[in-house]
Amino acid sequence: MALKIRLSRIGTTHAPVYHVVVAEARSRRDGRPAEILGTYNPRAKGEQLTLNVERADYWVSQGAKPTDTAKSLIKQARKAAPVETAAEA
Repeated sequence: MALKIRLSRIGTTHAPVYHVVVAEARSRRDGRPAEILGTYNPRAKGEQLTLNVERADYWVSQGAKPTDTAKSLIKQARKAAPVETAAEA
């Protein structure tokens, strides 16, 4: 069972919105995922990406391979996430 972290389209014809999902590599693009990690709206003016980076790291540790686009979105989400210091924790 090869898992991939990839995008699944949920938007309308001229307004794409995507779920970042963990799914079987051989399943349909919009098929049932193992888990939804977040959303990506490329046309949004404000916050385009909401992603649970901890869960993405978990799935990568379990062997899920992110696609090129998903890998860049995870990298972008890591940059945007606030840096937690040891004093705050």
